[in-house]
Amino acid sequence: MESGFGSDFGSGGGGGGKLDPGLIMEQVKVQIAVANAQELLQRMTDKCFRKCIGKPGGALDNSEQVRMGGRTGPPWPLSSGLPLRLCVPQKCIAMCMDRYMDSWNTVSRAYNSRLQRERANM
Repeated sequence: MESGFGSDFGSGGGGGGKLDPGLIMEQVKVQIAVANAQELLQRMTDKCFRKCIGKPGGALDNSEQVRMGGRTGPPWPLSSGLPLRLCVPQKCIAMCMDRYMDSWNTVSRAYNSRLQRERANM
């Protein structure tokens, strides 16, 4: 009975169980890229949640409420069906995530550029 492992790493489907190192390398690269993306998303979510949701709970404190024309409250009708706790800081979280991704992209480009320069100087 075949375990299925060989079919993932085999060379083109039933070539006598030979492993294709190129295919294995590509699959490992994909797995690493997925793990890195998951870590990036988790860090971004954690940091932005801590920044935008000061006191997690069932009610908003004064710092998380929106001031509109002299009254304090959500910037939408309460009948909208949107959860009060999640919608008020939604703009903060979206802006935080945008900034985080912009910063990460800037650092990533600079890092990759430096790696290329150093490889060229070897």
